[in-house]
Amino acid sequence: MQALLLVIELLIAIALVIVVLMQRSEGGALGIGGGGSGLGGLFSPRGAADTLTRTTAILAILFFGVCLGLNLLVAHSKPGRSMLDSPTAPAATLTPTQKPAAPAPAPQGPSVPTPH
Repeated sequence: MQALLLVIELLIAIALVIVVLMQRSEGGALGIGGGGSGLGGLFSPRGAADTLTRTTAILAILFFGVCLGLNLLVAHSKPGRSMLDSPTAPAATLTPTQKPAAPAPAPQGPSVPTPH
């Protein structure tokens, strides 16, 4: 079920990207048909803009709906656990047999020859 919803979500996301990229920022939309009204109102500049806007809204609603469905499906498939119920990792401590490492000897400067 999750795999099917993921595939559907991917297809919706690709379609949403394509529809958004088809829109013009100036509101001219596709401009299919050369701006003439011979094809009716659907592919006139204004009709194409309305169609693309409506399609974008429908795809966005479907995308969010599938996302919510996936989240609900995953939330109900896992048993509820709390972070407070899980045991914490023990802190690293020194055992009595271990000794801390000896500090490194202090570095000595370069030896300077003494004049004779």
